[in-house]
Amino acid sequence: MHHLILALTVTPSPDPTGTLRPGLSEDQVTPGTWGFVLTAFIVILTTFLIVDMVRRIRRVRYRAQVEEARLAAEAGDEAGEGHSTEEGAR
Repeated sequence: MHHLILALTVTPSPDPTGTLRPGLSEDQVTPGTWGFVLTAFIVILTTFLIVDMVRRIRRVRYRAQVEEARLAAEAGDEAGEGHSTEEGAR
């Protein structure tokens, strides 16, 4: 609440160029070129990691579906063999 009152009572400076404290230059308060390069590198690395993770999750899901289909087919074959052996015994 205190911050809201403070924000409402402070008037903006009419001269935007004189906002730095004396003794500071823009190079000392901005990230600069290296900051941009490192931030871009982290974003690109994170993107590649997310794409790789999605690819691995899809692979695991596909393998699980194949395994379920294989087990269902084996269960169907066993049920089919059970009926044919009973009929052959009659």
